[in-house]
Amino acid sequence: MRCVAPAKVNLGLRVVGRRADGYHLIESLFAPLALADELEVESGPGSEIRLSVEGDAGGVPADASNLAWRAASAFLDAAGLRAGVSIRLLKRIPAAAGLGGGSSDAAAVLRALAALHPGVLEPAELDRLALGLGADVPFFLDPRPAWVSGIGERIDPLPALPSLALLLANPGAPLSTAAVYRGWDESEASLTPGGRAPSLFRLPVLLGEGGRLDRAALARLLANDLEPAATRLCPAIARLRELLGGMGARAVGMTGSGPTMVAVFDSEAEVRQAQRGLEGRGEARSWMTVTLPSGSEAGTGTGAGRGMEAMQGNGAKRGAGLQERNGA
Repeated sequence: MRCVAPAKVNLGLRVVGRRADGYHLIESLFAPLALADELEVESGPGSEIRLSVEGDAGGVPADASNLAWRAASAFLDAAGLRAGVSIRLLKRIPAAAGLGGGSSDAAAVLRALAALHPGVLEPAELDRLALGLGADVPFFLDPRPAWVSGIGERIDPLPALPSLALLLANPGAPLSTAAVYRGWDESEASLTPGGRAPSLFRLPVLLGEGGRLDRAALARLLANDLEPAATRLCPAIARLRELLGGMGARAVGMTGSGPTMVAVFDSEAEVRQAQRGLEGRGEARSWMTVTLPSGSEAGTGTGAGRGMEAMQGNGAKRGAGLQERNGA
C-alpha cells in the first residue's frame, strides 16, 4: 500500500496548562499541507520489521527509534499479529522542524496496516495507539483542519478553512521539542491567564464578509507561546521573522516548537517571489506549499497544484501535489 503523510502547520499555539506527568496542555489550529512524505507499506509472512529511508532524510533513523517503525510494532502487538512489515519511507518533510513529519509517518503506517489487516483493531484502539506514540499522531489519523487541545488528543474538525498560500522557512538548526518546552517552563512565571485561550482562537474571527479571510485576525492567531523560548535557543528565528515580514507576508508565525517559520501570502506568485529572495540570501531552506481541506489531498511532485491521495492498495485516487522546493 502506497500512502502520503502530510505535514502540518500550527496556525497559532497557546500553552494553557501542564499535567502532573509533565505533558503540556495546548490549544492550536492544525492545518494539513500539500507538502508530504510518501510511504510504501507491505505486510506478509514473517515477524521482522524493515524500514528504509530515502530523500530528505538528514538525521532520520532507519531503525526501531523511528516513529514509523514504532507504529508498526505497536500495531502488531496490539492486534496480536505475527506478521512481517516492510516500510519504504521517502522523506520530503524536514525533521525536527515543527511540521509533524515523524508523527504523520507513524499515523500513515497505522492507517496502512489497518487497511491491510481489516477488522483486527477497532477505531478506538487505533486512536489509543496513536496517542501512545506521540501527542500529534492522533491528528494525522484523519488529517484535516482542526482545533486541537489537551495534549493533542482532543480534535475538533473545522467546517471550513480558506486555502492559504504559504512559504515555510527553516534556518537549518533542528530544535528539540523537549528543550523548547523546558525553556518555556523556565521563563514563564505563569500559564496563559485563566488557563484558557483568548477569543481569537475561534474560527469566525478568521472569516469576514463573504467568507473571505480576515488577514488582521490571522496575524493575531499566529501567535505562538513557544516562540520566545525557541528563539533563545535559535536566534535565527527572529531574523527569519524580520525577513519574511519585509517580503510582504500578511502574517508570520512559528509552527510547533520551531524552528520553521510560516509566512502567509496573498498568492502563490508572491510566495515564489519571496522564496527567490530567501534563496538569494542563503539564510534558510524554504518550501512552497498550501493548506488543504484534508490531508488525503496531500501529495508530492513537480508543478503547482493541490495533491491528491496516493493510496494504491484499495484503488483510491492519486495525483501530483504542490511542489515543495529546497532553498539555499
